[in-house]
Amino acid sequence: MAVVSRANSDYGRFVDEVKDMSLFPLWERVGGLKPGTQCVPAHWSYAEVRPQLIRACEMVTKKEASRRVLCLENPTLRGTTFICDSLFAGLQIILPGEVAPSHRHTPSALRFIVEGEGAYTAVAGEKLPMRPGDFVVTPAWAWHDHGNHGTAPVVWLDGLDTPFARFFGAAFYEPYPEEKQPLDRPEGESISVYGMSLIPDEFHSDGHSTPVLIYPYERTRTALDSLARAGKPHPAHGFKLRYANPATGKHPFPTMAVSMQRLPPGFSGQTYRSTGSAVFAVHRGEGVARVGEQEFGIGPHDVFVAPPWQPYCFAATSELELFSYSDRAGQEALGYFREQVG
Repeated sequence: MAVVSRANSDYGRFVDEVKDMSLFPLWERVGGLKPGTQCVPAHWSYAEVRPQLIRACEMVTKKEASRRVLCLENPTLRGTTFICDSLFAGLQIILPGEVAPSHRHTPSALRFIVEGEGAYTAVAGEKLPMRPGDFVVTPAWAWHDHGNHGTAPVVWLDGLDTPFARFFGAAFYEPYPEEKQPLDRPEGESISVYGMSLIPDEFHSDGHSTPVLIYPYERTRTALDSLARAGKPHPAHGFKLRYANPATGKHPFPTMAVSMQRLPPGFSGQTYRSTGSAVFAVHRGEGVARVGEQEFGIGPHDVFVAPPWQPYCFAATSELELFSYSDRAGQEALGYFREQVG
């Protein structure tokens, strides 16, 4: 947009006066509408982060921290706790015998289990045992707490749409009166009732979060096996499946899309970009991720972020599985989402 010359002293006074009134001339704006953000590609090596999680356990008690989480913070967003403009990511650790007290909040949350067994999360009255590779759903404003009945630490990736809630001024939080919520639903109910491609006749979706609260990795792996046998990999994504709300066929959350993909050994993918900010976690395997102008060697449990409209591509040294979540669901609902292959 053209900027009017300030050589005219009357015009200069005009601009100063309207700015003092909290007004701004649109024609004076520098820059315009263009895709992308100031966020940069970033990578966190799990081999480097894990020792810091163990140190946190030694230095901060569960009572002091409530939830012992190291936020993965984009270098351009220092002090926000956010991995990109629209998403939060953090690695949470819980030790044997510990309980993370029950609370609820308006941001939707997901858990992707990284390592360890014996832990659970309780969501909306249902206890959900967690194993590596599982994807756990915590709908907005649902009570949830965590515990570890095992003999070793358990670590998972937390993903939340907190920036959405803050943007709208709708970030509410409430602790439960007791440490744990009452468990009034049978263990495994959500997946046994809603996760079989059959929905109870009387069920009516709220149009928001999926009624399935956990997507076990065993089922995901079986589905990826079937997809890999059925045909050729996508030129950019390999074999990729998105987790779906069985009641609607849409994404598990109103704001976040969630996926798992498998890249065969030797796969070298085409470049892909979209307006969605995407967070990736390596479930297993090794390879290389190129995001924008940066190249990351990636291995088990590493996390990296691809900002919007930054081109990225993958190469797999061994069979590589990537869990990911993005703000695609929110963008699709608003009509903003665009993508490009090659």
